[in-house]
Amino acid sequence: MAPAAADPRVADPAVASIYAPIAVVDIGSNSIRLVVYDKLGRSPLPIFNEKVLCGLGRDLALTGRLSPEGVTMALTNLRRFRSLIDGMGVGRVDVLATAAVRDADDGMKFAAEVERTCGLTMNIISGVEEARLSAMGVLSAMPQADGVMGDLGGGSLELVGLNKGRVADQATLPLGPFRLMSAETAGTVPGDLIDAELAGQDWLAAYRKRVFYPVGGAWRSIAKLHLALTGHPIHVIQEYTVPAADLFDTVSLIARQSKGSLSSLQGVSKRRLETMPLASLLFARVLKVLAPKKVVFSANGLREGHLFDQLDQKTKSQDPLIAACADVAERVDRYGFGSSHEIADWTAPLFADETDADRRLRIAAGLVSDIGWSDHPDYRAIHSFHRVLRLPVGGIEHRDRAFLALAILIRYGGASGTDDIADAIGVLTDERQNQARRLGTALRLAHTLTGGASRMLDQTRLVPGKQFLDLVLPSDKESLIGDVVRRRLDAVARAFDLEGRIVTLPQVMPKAG
Repeated sequence: MAPAAADPRVADPAVASIYAPIAVVDIGSNSIRLVVYDKLGRSPLPIFNEKVLCGLGRDLALTGRLSPEGVTMALTNLRRFRSLIDGMGVGRVDVLATAAVRDADDGMKFAAEVERTCGLTMNIISGVEEARLSAMGVLSAMPQADGVMGDLGGGSLELVGLNKGRVADQATLPLGPFRLMSAETAGTVPGDLIDAELAGQDWLAAYRKRVFYPVGGAWRSIAKLHLALTGHPIHVIQEYTVPAADLFDTVSLIARQSKGSLSSLQGVSKRRLETMPLASLLFARVLKVLAPKKVVFSANGLREGHLFDQLDQKTKSQDPLIAACADVAERVDRYGFGSSHEIADWTAPLFADETDADRRLRIAAGLVSDIGWSDHPDYRAIHSFHRVLRLPVGGIEHRDRAFLALAILIRYGGASGTDDIADAIGVLTDERQNQARRLGTALRLAHTLTGGASRMLDQTRLVPGKQFLDLVLPSDKESLIGDVVRRRLDAVARAFDLEGRIVTLPQVMPKAG
């Protein structure tokens, strides 16, 4: 393998290798996928993602062997993956193989051929380990997840009980769509097979009426279809939350459809049509057993869980949203200061009565509040709104995405008159919209006052009172005040039903907090 490319920010090559991209190749029953992440950290960012539906496990239940066509297709594309990995200067490659390779009589032969022709050493993980890592993927984005995670692959279904962030009971069941298709071919009714397998999992009863967390490509396709059918304005799978009763109706309907009828529906990949009805049938039966209050989809699964599992405990304990936004701040930083919390500290006096959840969003908003500085001025507001709304981050529900995006829209002086913006922020109550607008005006003032060099904020302070909102600064920094700053201060004051006022002190103030 080619050596890792040195990070230009780090002079020492040994240290630079820490920042090298890391690749995970996931070889499943239906698909193989290469994902290259920017680094191993709390919020690794996918910088390349390619999936090929090879169907390695298509006939496994009938023949006991991998699909010959699937093997040929997999080897061709794994060679491509290896060439890409070498060209990208990836520092490390982890290859994970799951149910198909694990269960096939010729699985070890396939693994040896992959190593011989592609130079990729395969880690064939057990069903227990697959379930655990998939659960870790969910927890990497939702640390307090409480309910059952279900990861559906082509050959198996992993179920894991989650008790407020802790992995508990688990099972690997032979219920992937390919296995169900084979059972149907052999004369077994798929629904009967599903019910029998689920009935054998007595531990599931303890998790009834909590939350179900679906993982896996087939179930993500169901989420995409549901998004399209309902017209939900935020097209992000991560933490897409649906009442269980609503989703049960949808998957029950899909389960009864033919491939031809599904092909006309928006949001369904043609390559997924074959397995969609059985994946939906399985979804419906799981919902019936668990009777969850809601379903929360997870875009994170085995790959992300594998990376998360390798972090030290201190890094794991970091808030996934704040860590991701800090990474965004570092990438977009125009002055080289790196991510910091100056804006969060500076805006804190305006929101003295906020909840912990709102404080978390305010910190995140401050970190990404300069995200659009390099865009064309005429488009900064709208581009920044959509960029924040769709950030590839975890630890944030859709309503909170809309809150952050609206705050950043206002930070750039944007308006919410267009249909796409109005639809997205429509998931917020009027009160929450008003709160986001207040935060946005404060962020706008912060960047105007300092030119985006947020470290200068520690020389000033916002002090809200009963009548006035004071912008306090030392007299030797009074030159920071101009007409635009006064207008921005007045806008913040109006948002809080106050009057803006400039107050100067004869000496430098101690830093707030």
